[in-house]
Amino acid sequence: MRKNNQKIVSLGALFFISVNFYAQTGDSIKVKTVDEVKITVGSRNKSRVATDTPVPVDVINIGSQSVLSPQTDLNQILNYAAPSFTSNSTTVADGTDHVDPAQLRGLGPDQVLVLLNGKRRHTSSLVNINGSPGRGSVGTDLNAIPAFAIERLEVLRDGASAQYGSDAIAGVINVIMKKSTNNLTAAITAGGYNSKGSNDHSGGWDGEKYQLDLNYGAKLGATGFLNFTASFLNRAATGRAGTATGDIFNAYNAIEQRALENGVNINSLFGNITNTSNTQQIVNYIHQYAPYVNYFSPGMLMSIQNANTIPELQAILRADVTANELTYRGLERNDFNMRVGQSKLGSGQVFMNSEFDISSSVRGYAFGGISYRSGNAAGFYRRPNQSRTSTSLYPNGFLPEIASDVIDLSLAAGFKGKVGNVNYDISNTFGQNTFDYTIKNTANASMLSSMQREFRAGGLGFLQNTINADFDTKFDWLQGFNMAFGGEVRLERYKIESGEEASWALYDINGNIQNPETAASLKPTDFMGATRPGGAQVFPGFRPENALKKGRSSVAAYLDTELDVTNRWLVSAAFRFENYSDFGSTFNYKIASRYKLTDHINIRAAHSTGFRAPSLQQIYFNATATQFVGGTAYEVGTFSNDSQVAKILGIPQLKQEESNSFSAGFTAKIPSANLTFTVDGYYIKIKNRVVLTDQFSRPSGVFPVDSPEYNLQKGFDQANATAATFFANAIDTQTKGIEGVISHRLKISEKVTLNSDLAATVSKTNRVGEIHGSDILIQAGQVNRYYSETSRVYLEEAVPRFKVSLNNALELNNFSILVRNVYFGKVTDPNTTDVNGDGIVDSNMINGKQVPVEHPVWGGKVITDLSIGYKFTKGLRLTIGANNLFDIYPDKNYGPRSLKTPSVDASGNPINSIDLSNQDQFVYSRNVSQFGMNGRFLFVRMNLSL
Repeated sequence: MRKNNQKIVSLGALFFISVNFYAQTGDSIKVKTVDEVKITVGSRNKSRVATDTPVPVDVINIGSQSVLSPQTDLNQILNYAAPSFTSNSTTVADGTDHVDPAQLRGLGPDQVLVLLNGKRRHTSSLVNINGSPGRGSVGTDLNAIPAFAIERLEVLRDGASAQYGSDAIAGVINVIMKKSTNNLTAAITAGGYNSKGSNDHSGGWDGEKYQLDLNYGAKLGATGFLNFTASFLNRAATGRAGTATGDIFNAYNAIEQRALENGVNINSLFGNITNTSNTQQIVNYIHQYAPYVNYFSPGMLMSIQNANTIPELQAILRADVTANELTYRGLERNDFNMRVGQSKLGSGQVFMNSEFDISSSVRGYAFGGISYRSGNAAGFYRRPNQSRTSTSLYPNGFLPEIASDVIDLSLAAGFKGKVGNVNYDISNTFGQNTFDYTIKNTANASMLSSMQREFRAGGLGFLQNTINADFDTKFDWLQGFNMAFGGEVRLERYKIESGEEASWALYDINGNIQNPETAASLKPTDFMGATRPGGAQVFPGFRPENALKKGRSSVAAYLDTELDVTNRWLVSAAFRFENYSDFGSTFNYKIASRYKLTDHINIRAAHSTGFRAPSLQQIYFNATATQFVGGTAYEVGTFSNDSQVAKILGIPQLKQEESNSFSAGFTAKIPSANLTFTVDGYYIKIKNRVVLTDQFSRPSGVFPVDSPEYNLQKGFDQANATAATFFANAIDTQTKGIEGVISHRLKISEKVTLNSDLAATVSKTNRVGEIHGSDILIQAGQVNRYYSETSRVYLEEAVPRFKVSLNNALELNNFSILVRNVYFGKVTDPNTTDVNGDGIVDSNMINGKQVPVEHPVWGGKVITDLSIGYKFTKGLRLTIGANNLFDIYPDKNYGPRSLKTPSVDASGNPINSIDLSNQDQFVYSRNVSQFGMNGRFLFVRMNLSL
């Protein structure tokens, strides 16, 4: 049997969803609407269909996406199909370049629970600590599941912790795998970006993508099946940087290059320029090779020859000679561009789904798969005139690369049957995600004269094993009463593996690892006297002190009931008790009701409490990473919640997030017009949300050995960090929103149909109440670093509050045409002017008043998708199309035009002119993006069915 869908659905919400499922045998087609499709999420009543539930459940047919949709990975399919869902690839964000954060209803990636065939899916081992939406969270890697293996998605957009446990504050996404048999299907997709922004705005093609998907099913016994999916992807990087501006070469670089060309490495003569026995020889070499720089003026040459000390030469040789040196070396400014845009990726995935008879009354099942992805992303370009650049190894500087190997494993198995009137389902679900780093095309600047360019930086691992026993029954003595109950035991393990020594170590000039007692004269510097940092550039490896293996367990019991009080009135209630080995117990409940005013109009409402246990990653992650803030590099240490540094600063132990949510809505349909309408509003309040703080600077000065400040300094030194961040239950938030959809089905003839959907969502999240800061830090006036303005914007305004999609799918004989328009609302860039680093936005004096410098706001845009498919035979279909047909880009990252306050003050002086481009490299914001920055994507796809 083969399942297809003639219609692509753009869903935001809700209750009556005009999706058609087609079961085809030979030439006959049976249409089955979603009103009849039995759902498996939101209600444990197995006979409940989507239009009977008291809370909104979307059903999205993913099978049709493999035919017409320009998107092929699950995150982007949902981003365009469901307005309440948001996900976008990030750029220059370390590991987050390889795992896309995904959000539902504007809440965090870790506040939505993902199920696979109704079983809890494990999260990624990666915690997002970089500047992108979802900062500080740990989400489920949806792209580890091949979309070609999926039959449909069920999206429950309501709090469901009382039913499913931790993480289900925003809702639940249930991924249903394919079950088809006796049919081999394949999709071959090729495409690329043909855009005005391609190849760093020179135009043409880049980001080529080639994907092969295969699916085959076979029967097992009389009623069982075994279904396999394999997916292979090769994706090239895109370039969206502008032409590099700013200083690249100084006069010392020019002399150094002339000496290298004559076999002399001046850098090898010193480790610390302020304390070297080779000072006179260095001065002599500079005097010798300065005349080789033919563009030095006579006056400059004379100044160099008359300078006989290093400080005198430093003052002269800081001069910018970029233009002349580029010409001499045969280079252009574009040669120093960063790699901004889509990262390079190759992947292979194999998944399996099966059911089979164990006996006449017991049925077994097993499903899962393996996903391997090899990614390559780049960081900030290290220019020759920077202290981070080993110019002996890279005379022209270098672009460091983060190579990732991500392996995701999962396997669920169980059996189900019926004893008397009680259905049972016993299962074990195992999942594991590992993330290993190799840093390439890089250097450890403190390793003098080293030629090492590649480092093993260590990795992360997360393992989860869940045992479930679920039961449900109907009571004949009370018509319409269904009761489900059961228990769960979950084990979790988290690990950090250290990298090789050279990947993280900071060496002195003698090759010894520095410690707090290392004298300043032994610390390596560049010629200008700037101290060289340690570790692999772009991503210092995990240190032995970072390495750990931690675990926890939890046990849970639940009760879930539904009662049809009358033919029109449904009520339901759920209760769940859960105990965690590391922070204690939690009890949650949910009540919901639906009432049929007429046969075609329903009203519904729900209230629930919820929770999210802090992840092991948030509790124990600790590392030092290079982060650029305003173009300046910092070695930022993320200290674990149980670290000595956290304890000295009074950071409380992490505890669970707790939520209260309310929702209400109505559904209506007009059968004669084939129209459906749905609207749902919701309110979610969350206490003690876990956030990643902003950066706290290390204490300065000299302190007694037994003082807290001394121990803090020691902790910073051990981590090789100049700043620190922590995970903390810092804030309470509220989220309000409303979602609606209008769907219309028009059947003009047997061969001509038009299906249209208009869906919209508007939501707002904001902090309420005071910041729950450490008493010590609050007394030190650091509460606004605990939860800063930048953090506020990431939480409240970094994803679109307003999103609308209009979807039209036309079937015309053998032609299929998809036209989809999605409006992505405005977002705010979190970058601010914060000169003193106190977490508060700086302000300007305008007409005698202090007016805060505002964040740039990137305006809303409409993105159009167009696909045209033609069915040559029953088994062959060809599709061509485009995502972002009109080559729309976000607003550019320059100047004051997107700011609300005046661009000049009362005296005509410019204000609020914020340039976030990092020397023209980030033409578009790297911190927020409604729909990406890659422009028009063109593709061709061939679908085969045998």
